[in-house]
Amino acid sequence: MIALLAGCTTPGPRIDKSLSATGQASRVRFLVLHYTVSDKPASIKILTQQQVSAHYLVTDDPQPTVYGLVDETRAAYHAGISSWKGYTQLNSSSIGIEIVNAGWKDTPQGRVFAPFPQSQIDVLVPLIKDIIARHKIAPENVLGHSDIAPLRKQDPGPLFPWHQLAQAGLVVWPDANRVAAVRQVFDIQVPDAAWFQKKLAAHGFALAQTGVFDQQTRTVIGAFQMKYRPANIAGEPDAQTAAMLEVLTTPANAPLPPVPPAPQLPQLPTSPVVPGTPVPVPGVPPVQAVPPAPVVQPVQPVQPVQPVQPVAATQQ
Repeated sequence: MIALLAGCTTPGPRIDKSLSATGQASRVRFLVLHYTVSDKPASIKILTQQQVSAHYLVTDDPQPTVYGLVDETRAAYHAGISSWKGYTQLNSSSIGIEIVNAGWKDTPQGRVFAPFPQSQIDVLVPLIKDIIARHKIAPENVLGHSDIAPLRKQDPGPLFPWHQLAQAGLVVWPDANRVAAVRQVFDIQVPDAAWFQKKLAAHGFALAQTGVFDQQTRTVIGAFQMKYRPANIAGEPDAQTAAMLEVLTTPANAPLPPVPPAPQLPQLPTSPVVPGTPVPVPGVPPVQAVPPAPVVQPVQPVQPVQPVQPVAATQQ
């Protein structure tokens, strides 16, 4: 019976691959880095036996191993609900690399992130170089999970050495001299919420343009700071963050933003001032005039007292 069924199987079409089209490109547009928040055994179990997956896993051994878990021609389930530069659901257009790392833990002193050993980075950098070279991935599309899903993810965290990847030419980085020049502008006046939201969206984040510094805006600012200014990731819209955003979203030959004018105080009255007339000062309540002291009447001189005559002695 098995032989009979096998004989009934229709062979697939014969495909001649001797020709190749010029107009073609990789389906891969993004490279996304993650930490596992688990040790090596747990990471391997999760990524091979559960629904979540990644194309590669870099271990934290003294000599790290790179495991290939999903073929690059197939989608791995690592990005989830995600967006970058208008592209969404990035599982189908990205390659994911998971890095064995404990992630973070909350302590009485605040959240503490786990560092990445240099041996791990020494293995990761050539892996990234190979992937982006084969798929022609642009440096601005080498991302962290916190870039493509900032409202729900923090990996690979503020201790991941993004600047080291930038020095290897793998990610974009703001020019320090331009940042210093632009910061002088924003030290005078930090931009408003609408400016930050517009610049964060231009950089690549999916962000509602509400015009106010709401929680989602501060969270996205914090995600940006984790990558480019990890010393302070509080999500505060400060001058340094604004300068970095301006440099990353503006062509290198573009002029610096104009210096905002200093706040002007209301003009004081220019009419002649009569001596003794109080001049109003903006923001200062007027001082009530003090009534003049009553005139003290001069004291009348006291009439001299006449001496008392001695009383005559009484006769016995």
